This record gives sequence, structure tokens and C-alpha cells, in this order.
Amino acid sequence: MFKEAILAKVYKQNQPDKAIMAYIILDDQSNRSLAGPELFSLLHLKGNSSEYKLTSCAGTMNTFGRRATGLVIESLDGSTSLQLPTLIECDIPNIREEIPSPAVVRHHDHLREIADYIPEIDDTAPILLLIGRDLPEAHHVIEQLTGPTYSPYAQKLRLGWVIVGETCLNQFHRPDTVTVNKTYLLRNGRSSICKPCPNNFEIKENLSADSFDTNCYISESESEIFARTNDDDTIGMSIEDKEFLQIMDQTVSKDAQGDWEAPLPFRSPKPKLPNNRLQVLRRAKSLDFTLRKNDVKREHFLAFMKKIFDNNHAEIAPALSDGEESWYLPIFGVYHPKKPTQIRVVFDSSAKYDNTSLNDVLITGPDLVNSLVGVLLRFRKDLVAITADIQQMFYCFVVSEKHRNFLRFFWYKDNDPQNELIEYRMRVHVFGNSPSPAVATYGLRKTAQSGEEIYGSDVLDFVNRNFYVDDGLMSLPTAS
Repeated sequence: MFKEAILAKVYKQNQPDKAIMAYIILDDQSNRSLAGPELFSLLHLKGNSSEYKLTSCAGTMNTFGRRATGLVIESLDGSTSLQLPTLIECDIPNIREEIPSPAVVRHHDHLREIADYIPEIDDTAPILLLIGRDLPEAHHVIEQLTGPTYSPYAQKLRLGWVIVGETCLNQFHRPDTVTVNKTYLLRNGRSSICKPCPNNFEIKENLSADSFDTNCYISESESEIFARTNDDDTIGMSIEDKEFLQIMDQTVSKDAQGDWEAPLPFRSPKPKLPNNRLQVLRRAKSLDFTLRKNDVKREHFLAFMKKIFDNNHAEIAPALSDGEESWYLPIFGVYHPKKPTQIRVVFDSSAKYDNTSLNDVLITGPDLVNSLVGVLLRFRKDLVAITADIQQMFYCFVVSEKHRNFLRFFWYKDNDPQNELIEYRMRVHVFGNSPSPAVATYGLRKTAQSGEEIYGSDVLDFVNRNFYVDDGLMSLPTAS
């Protein structure tokens, strides 16, 4: 059951004098407790981002977030304090319009007696926490007040009173937006956010052994049904996969500087993206705070970004015209377990704002990667081994200029942490966009195909058959 937000104090253990005021959402349908990015900044919490899987009625997505431990939540009157479990960083819904005030509660006769226990709305207190069922003590109902049918009811929890239900009289002053997810029930009983196709035919024949004529003759044309082809073991492409390839076939080309240029493959019709600038700016400030506390990570981050700017992979973003659509990408760094001194900056295209992310409106594209087993078997075939590697493969392909405003991000001016954060935008396809692997593989093969007359068909065959993503592996009988 999802309850209204409740105002409480949050602080580090043994530091109650540094408590902050925040609204807390209680949701016993969530198996883990979550913390908004702003909490890490306000309480000066440290921690590296790590990957986790978030599942909701909107689907399942892989994302990244920091962890926070050693925090305490305390009721406003100080009567109750609870040790919080490990919190995972996640964007918390900011629905302040549904927070009831004492004046609203007094309008309901059956709730008047608790109006004095409902605090006035604090516009300075952000919504920072979602408490899941990993802290059951926060959900314990001590007392409950109910009223007429369809009226809101109140529950006394350890952290204070909460109001559940529509509090506005006659449903006036309802919020302009309602946070829901439409779910369809498919014919097989499974739920889906995709609308089922109405043109569906299900045929189930009830045939017995007597239905077959063992003496029937199969003509030559009918026997073609059972013919084998070279594509028998090839996975068929979906409608979106074919649409992706059609977009690439029609638009991928060399620009005036000789770079291969490819668009962002948007779904058709493309949903209009909301303005997520403020959300991403908050995350950029949170990253700035983290880097100022970690000198080593800051130097690794600056070195990586320097390569991006030196190679002209990013540019200062131009001003947007009124009403011009754009999208901002949060960034974070990840380390390879075997390369602790090298950081990779990831553009978080799966970050959601208003229940939408950039990856939601992009076509992922088909799996164009060669079979790893096949590549390795051919690599072991002969005596002399050859390996090749493409550095930063995604960055080898430029994004069409009309789509670059969907790859905007915040970073230090002149790559200097002493300067302010300004807006940049990527010129190339980024690590984090779901279509980037398919775009890069398509572009690599397109490059080899265009150079076949100059470099020969052997090069084309090497790229098409012996590359696994950005690694090329092959073997030859001799070194000559």
C-alpha cells in the first residue's frame, strides 16, 4: 500500500545535531528502501555507484546508484527513531501536491481530532526517501481512523500520522498529472505495457489419427515447405529491427570531414521528451561534490574527459530556442575490476524523468554481434594468431547534428573543476545509449564495405566474420 509522504528528520548516526528535514514516502510494495540523489549532497555522503536492476509495472531496467548506510530517521516530536537499512540511490517521485495540510484534514469531520498532529507543509523540505518493507517497523499501524465511503482515512505510524486517499473535497484541486502505469493483460495471462495487437487469429485443430490419409501424395510444390535454406538457423528480425536497419541504410554516410555519421534511431512516432534539465543539473552537482572529496577519482575523471574534448567528441552546447526539444544525460564513472587506475565515464541514458528515459524512445536495433563461439573457433584454427582492437568504438561514429541536443550534459568549463558547470553536448554515439552497439557494428561493416575495392574482399570478410564487438580475432597458416 502506498501512503502519503510524512515529514521527519534524517541524520547520520550519532550526529542528530546535523539533521535535515525531509518528506518520506512509505511504500510496502518496494522490497528495498531508496534515497534521492539530493540526500547524498545534503548529508555529505560518500560512495561509488554500482549497478542494480529496478523492476516496476513500467518494466525492468538496469541502472546505477550509490549506497548509504549508518543513517537514522526520527519523528518530528522525537519520540521515535529508527535505524535505516542500506539505502540505494534512485530518483524519488516528487509529487508534493498530494501532501495534505492541517487545514485540509480539518475539512473531514472524522479526521479533525488529528489535525493538530499533521505538520504544516514545509516547502523547503524535499522528498528524499522511500521506505520499503526492509524496514517493517516504519509501516506498523498503531491506530486507524476511518470515515464514510470513498473518504480518506488516517493511520498512526511510529513516525507520525499519515493520510491515505483523496483528501480534496468533491475531488477539487486534484493534481494536474496522475502517476499511473497502464497495464494490458495479454491473451496468455501475462501483463504488459504494450497494447496487444487486435488482429490476432488463434487456430487449434482437433485432429485424430483418422484425419490423415497415409496414401496421400505430396506434390513437388508442396514439398518445398520442407526445403532447407541457409537461413534456417538465423533468428528472424522483429519489426523494430527492420525499422532500425532501414533508418541506417537511408541515413548513414560520410560528412564533409570524412567521418561516418549516423542518427539516433528514434521510434516512430517519436514521443516528445520532457525537460529534465534541473534533475540532471542536481546530479551533476552531486557528482561535483563527490569528486571534490576524492582526489584520485577526480583526476581519473578529468583525464577521461580531456580525451573526449581533445578528440572533438564533445562540444559546448549552443543555446536552445524557445520550445526546442532536448534531453540531458547524467554522467557517472565506473572502474574495470582489472584496471583500477582507468575510469570509464558512462552517459546514463536509462535515467528516467517523468517516467521517461532517452533509451525508452530509441530503437535498440538488432543483435549484429558475431557468435563468440564462432569467432574463437576460427581464431584457434591455424598456427599464426592475429588480434586487433578498436579504441572507443562508439566514439568513431558521429551523431547527426539535428540529434545532438538529445545528448546534452553538464561538466566543468574548460575541464577545470575550479570553473562552473556548463552545458556540453556529445558529437558522437555514447556508451550508455541502447542503440550504440548496433550503430557501431553497422558502421564498422559499412566502412569495410565501402573500402572493399581498395583493400579487397579479405578485409570485408575479416570485419564481417571475425570481429566480436570491437575485438578482431583471426588465424592464418603462416606469418607471410
